[in-house]
Formats: sequence, C-alpha cells, structure tokens
Amino acid sequence: MRYFLELQYDGGMYFGWQKQPEVPTVQGTIEEALTRLLRYPISLVGAGRTDTGVNALYYVAHFDYIKEIEAEEFLYKLNAMLPHDIAIRSIRQVDDELHARFDAVEREYTYFISPVKVPFRRSLVWLYYVPLDMDKMNAAAAMLLEYEDFTSFAKLNSNNKTNICHISYARWEREADGTLRFTIRANRFLRNMVRAIVGTLVDVGRGRCSVEDFRMIIERRDLSLSSAGAPAQGLFLSNVKYK
Repeated sequence: MRYFLELQYDGGMYFGWQKQPEVPTVQGTIEEALTRLLRYPISLVGAGRTDTGVNALYYVAHFDYIKEIEAEEFLYKLNAMLPHDIAIRSIRQVDDELHARFDAVEREYTYFISPVKVPFRRSLVWLYYVPLDMDKMNAAAAMLLEYEDFTSFAKLNSNNKTNICHISYARWEREADGTLRFTIRANRFLRNMVRAIVGTLVDVGRGRCSVEDFRMIIERRDLSLSSAGAPAQGLFLSNVKYK
C-alpha cells in the first residue's frame, strides 16, 4: 500500500531534504522515525530536493507499507517521535502508481526579504537593509516566463539532464510590515536556481544591473553572470501540485 505524507519543516538544522551519510537531513530523520514506529524498513520518496537550510511550508513524500494505517493515531505517534522542526500534517492512502516526485506537475517557492530586524524571524528571512525598487524587480521577473533554458541560474556540477524549466508565475509583493515576498512557480527547478534568481533580481532592485542586463544574463546561459545567490533561510517550498 502506498501512502502520501503532507509535512512542513524548518530546514535550518538540516543538510537539505535528501538523505546523506553522517549528517542530519529531513528525509533521513523522518525515515528513521517511521521505521521505528512501524517496525518495518521505510524508504521515503520526496517531491523534490531542498538544499541545506531551505524550509518547506508544504512538502509531499510517499512510502510503501504492507498494512493499513489508522491516520489519527499514526500522526500523533509520529509527530511525538520527530524533532520540533518537522511536522507531519496528514497521511492518506493513494493509488500504488502515484509518485510524489514524478507525478508533481507544479512546484511553488516563496522567498522573504525583510528590511527590518525582527528577532523572532531572524532565521526565516533575508535581512536586507538596502532599499529595493520592486517595480524594476517585477519587470525583470516577468522576463523569466519568456524563457525555458535557465543555465545561468543552475549550480555547476549538478548532473542535470536538462536545464529546461517552464516557469508559469514569478512576482514580488510587499506585505503590510514591509517584507518583500517573491513567489515563483514552475514544473521543475534546478539546484540553487531560485536563490540565484532572487539574488540577481535583488541586484536589479538595488541598481547593480538593469532590467535589460537581467535579460542578457538569461540569454547568455553563463552562471558566472548571475548572483552568487540569496541566503537559504529566506526560501520556502510553499506548494506542490498534482494532476
């Protein structure tokens, strides 16, 4: 039987989603708890990889298990076993062919930049004091929808089969407290892609490069032209959609 988990996590203490030897990861932490709870070796498959320090407001993963699971009791016990920075929100049985990664048709990331120091949010935003021109940042962000090859924002040596992504939405908004929120949606994202895009858009917003320079960066397909990338703590995987 196949089960889908919906979960959230603060990635600050983890070396990303994907399990790695000798370092804490979100996948490894949940797999260990599931294996102990169900007394059965569990292997999780996630909707995608998040990098070191990146958070998830909404994440989906699946696993296979030989018995039927009672959701309410399972959620209570599993959350009690997990650390405070990982929360399982729901579990449901799905068709055995449904795949958390390959059947996802859209992923959404959200990035937060705060111009004001707030102690309670320090690990969840990019604290950035320099004034930013949001109109220029949105003009540049709109260009992302015109292109498919994002080699300029792809981390080197990531072993991508292709750097083609289909972006359907990219926009900055200002919240009531002055926080800037960037939302971007696509069928897939490359490793470090969103952080590189955000960092480069911030360069546009502060006047380091123009809106047309941003277009040139995309078209040149040269990673050295884009920003080194925004800090991980401001980035959240915020939604995953399925057919």
